[in-house]
Amino acid sequence: MTSMMTNAAAMAALQTLRDINQKMDTTQQRVSSGYRVETASDNAAYWSIATTMRSDNKALSTVQDALGLGAAKTDTAYTGLESTIEVVTEIKSKLVAAREPGVDKNKINEELRELKRQLQSISESASFSGENWLYNDTTFPPTTVEMVGSFNRASDGTVAVETLEFDTRSSTLIDTNDAGQGILTRSVVTTQTFGTGTTTSTYFLIDAGSTTAASGTEIALSTNTTDLEVDGMISAVDSMLMTLTDSAATLGSINMRIDMQDDFVATLMDVIDKGIGRLVDADMNEESTKLKALQTQQQLGIQALSIANSNAENILQLFK
Repeated sequence: MTSMMTNAAAMAALQTLRDINQKMDTTQQRVSSGYRVETASDNAAYWSIATTMRSDNKALSTVQDALGLGAAKTDTAYTGLESTIEVVTEIKSKLVAAREPGVDKNKINEELRELKRQLQSISESASFSGENWLYNDTTFPPTTVEMVGSFNRASDGTVAVETLEFDTRSSTLIDTNDAGQGILTRSVVTTQTFGTGTTTSTYFLIDAGSTTAASGTEIALSTNTTDLEVDGMISAVDSMLMTLTDSAATLGSINMRIDMQDDFVATLMDVIDKGIGRLVDADMNEESTKLKALQTQQQLGIQALSIANSNAENILQLFK
């Protein structure tokens, strides 16, 4: 039936053209933004997951920065300990040299004095961002320090920040409050054997003027220093070297852990970004193909609407 009042063909063509234009708007938006899911209205579930994971990735980025700061602190302390081990090893060799008959022990003691000053300088200088794990000049004992290590999200959605810990009591070289807290200021008990007997002595390497002073004798030489006393000093210094080596090994392990965690966090961030992309990124090859097809459909729809609108003109021909 041909109707003058209702043009069904034009209405159908117009509806088709509206659908095509709507699809074109969606496709053009995806092409321009690069996202298949840009807002919650596009896909609420995917948008929610992507938003949460983006937030977690920002937190991981902060963790990466914190790991860098922690690595800088451990590197600083480790470098100080390495230098300390070298200087204490030199002190040990000087004491061994003092064991030689006829040497000038006063001259050697001058060298020991300078080496001790170097140890003091190393301890005070090994500071990063206001933290010094080798030197304590406060009234509080050395404590355990924490470094942010990771950001975790559990399966139930709860989040937690994990930390790496290091006990600075194992690395403190000098403590100006309590000499017993410093590796180089604390007292070391040694036992020396002479003939068929033994004797016990107590030595410390550096007198830092601590409020609570160390007991025993400071490691220093004079013309009156006996070979037995030198042997005790060598034993005390060797004991300090073992403690320093253990401390450096612990710091090295912490530093290795930080490096591994830093690499893991960087890889994890890349994986999360890739996962988010799979959820919300637009496939530009697919979208460009759709856009081209929709443009063709739009042209055909306009032409179909034009033909449908011309039907009314055809009715006039019936009355001529």
